Amino acid sequence: MKPVIVVHGGAWAIPDELSKGSVDGVKSAARAGFVLLQTGASALDAVETAVRALEDNPVFDAGHGSVQNTAGEVELDAIIMDGSTLASGAVSSVRNIANPVTLARAVMEQTDHAMLTDRGANLFAERIGLLTVPTDTLVTETERREWERQKNYDVGVKELFNKQWAHDTVGAVALDSNGNVACATSTGGIRHKMVGRVGDSPIIGSGAYADNQSGAVSCTGHGESILKVTLARLVLFHIEQGKAVSEAVEKALQYMGERVQGGGGAIALCPSGKWAAKFTTERMAWACVDAEALHYGLNPREEFKETV
Repeated sequence: MKPVIVVHGGAWAIPDELSKGSVDGVKSAARAGFVLLQTGASALDAVETAVRALEDNPVFDAGHGSVQNTAGEVELDAIIMDGSTLASGAVSSVRNIANPVTLARAVMEQTDHAMLTDRGANLFAERIGLLTVPTDTLVTETERREWERQKNYDVGVKELFNKQWAHDTVGAVALDSNGNVACATSTGGIRHKMVGRVGDSPIIGSGAYADNQSGAVSCTGHGESILKVTLARLVLFHIEQGKAVSEAVEKALQYMGERVQGGGGAIALCPSGKWAAKFTTERMAWACVDAEALHYGLNPREEFKETV
């Protein structure tokens, strides 16, 4: 198989001042994952590497660019899934982990569980020696200013999501040379969410899903809406019914919009190597590297190409 990786930096109303950084970030993450795939590394390794790159980039709402909840705290969520075995690992509401996707993989590979949350997840991180950081280092000065400015507004997270105030999730899907697929999704949540709120990102079948028999998906958008329609699994359902990957993503997003009035996006690929990056929000930064080129975009119906 010819390897493929697709990444996204979140579907939301990305302001112009963040557009170049967002596009550059997803392009860099996609390249990093593809370099591994070219050496024969697994799809699982590639999606973890790509998502770690996005978590380390403060432009994105994950890891070092995370937003704050109503109490001014950071709560991080992440998931990773192996399409060859259906093994998955997830964490939610972790506070001082710069790369929660790596902790999620450790849950998958070193425990008998599929998800750890809050204090338990942090205790597990300490036990396995995963590097922790002061939580303050995960919040940018821009986020602190925005949090202070918005705390006086009486608006819910759904309204925030539809404005330029809200950031969102990052994710990756990959196909390796052995024909295996994998996915990963990571988020810092929605600004001013309730303490303890968990969205779709770490939930199997909603924020992400991977199965060698159908494909891999990573989702982004309004978490409560994605949870209601189990968006990732819905995309794969359409693929299993014979839809092309691009149509499958479009139909799933359309259903979410019509059924629960939710906006968002998704990246997906199937075992044949066909892929798609679609969204119903104003913008979504995405990039894909395959045997042909580096593909990327930001605005609706936009795709640029560069040599790898």
